[in-house]
Amino acid sequence: MTDAAVTELALQMMIAGAKLSAPMLLTALVVGFAVSLFQAVTQLQDSTLAFVPKILAVGIALLLSGNWMLQELISFTKLAFGMLPTLLG
Repeated sequence: MTDAAVTELALQMMIAGAKLSAPMLLTALVVGFAVSLFQAVTQLQDSTLAFVPKILAVGIALLLSGNWMLQELISFTKLAFGMLPTLLG
């Protein structure tokens, strides 16, 4: 088990985690910004108004990008299992 192989696996793991979380995080960011802007314009400060649209938007983003996310996860898993002999021997 070399340091380079472990570092490569850790790098691929972080990239996969960033790719898998990006659709939900970016959706929540955009919807949260839009809701905050709407609340600032209307001076309506209701906590459920900020929470419910984000939950719905993240759920829709998960439905739309779920297949792609699963394919990315399968690809990373194949890569990790392919690197297993290198890591062990």
